[in-house]
Amino acid sequence: MPVISGVVRGAGRRIGVVCARFNEQITSRLLSGAQRALAEAGVPPEGIVTAHVPGAVEIPLAAGALLAQGKVDAIVALGAVIRGETGHYESVCRMVEEGVLRVMLDAGKPVAFGVLTCENEQQAFERSGEGAGNKGAEAALTALEMLSLLEEVRR
Repeated sequence: MPVISGVVRGAGRRIGVVCARFNEQITSRLLSGAQRALAEAGVPPEGIVTAHVPGAVEIPLAAGALLAQGKVDAIVALGAVIRGETGHYESVCRMVEEGVLRVMLDAGKPVAFGVLTCENEQQAFERSGEGAGNKGAEAALTALEMLSLLEEVRR
């Protein structure tokens, strides 16, 4: 049986990074991690388009627009949803998760999910720190790997 897998390769890629401003003290760290990972993988600075949206709920719309215009090959979706005292958390998480999935499947292009869904700020800070474990960096590498995998599948 053949085995198909992707590799992380940034050369020649155009990557959209859609980053929510809400919880900016956390999302800015995710963004830095994603940008660093993309650069280290060989994505040129002009190959990275960053779109800032008000909150996580707006990520799918911006991601879909970037993909529809053909401006990028893949999307890295970044945001931070932290549980509060109301049921709003579940609604926001569901809207973002379903929206990102829909955009990815409709476009047939990778939309890597780097949206933190945490119980508290401490968890969010731990997942957005410098170095290993930064979920923005992990999502960026996932987007690149999936581009490569899809190219292999479509050959």
